[in-house]
Amino acid sequence: ADKNRLEEFYGIPITVADRNLVELNAESIYKNAKTTNVGFLVVGDPLCATTHVDLMLRARNEGIKVEIIHNTSVMGAVASCGLQLYQYGYTVSIPFFEENWKPSSFYDRIKYNKEGGMHTLCLLDIKVSEPDYETMQRYGKVRLLPPRFMNVNTAIDQL
Repeated sequence: ADKNRLEEFYGIPITVADRNLVELNAESIYKNAKTTNVGFLVVGDPLCATTHVDLMLRARNEGIKVEIIHNTSVMGAVASCGLQLYQYGYTVSIPFFEENWKPSSFYDRIKYNKEGGMHTLCLLDIKVSEPDYETMQRYGKVRLLPPRFMNVNTAIDQL
């Protein structure tokens, strides 16, 4: 749903938190929770991402009461494919390769899982709210690139 419709429906302001806000300015998310209720809604299960767990731990360290409401997640949905969760090894993230950045750390985890006869859940990269650095350099203006969602073919090409 659209942010304005949600604000109108709930009668409260909503901040859309992109990755930069959550990772680099986490305090801005939970600082008001000392005096008022604050919600942090995520796609998937909130405890499956290390960034979200970090946010929860920081808030608790500040004495803020944290309640978790679990959501559906790809981690649980894989069982609907008929694959047994007990047969899964490490979960890996496959990022979009950049011209000068092609990480390979996930290969070792995939190999380890394969050698152990385990499945590997590969999380494919999502790019949202990514700045267009060329426009910033050329015109001094902040422009965001359109969202990109890695597809299976891109992941296979990179593997």
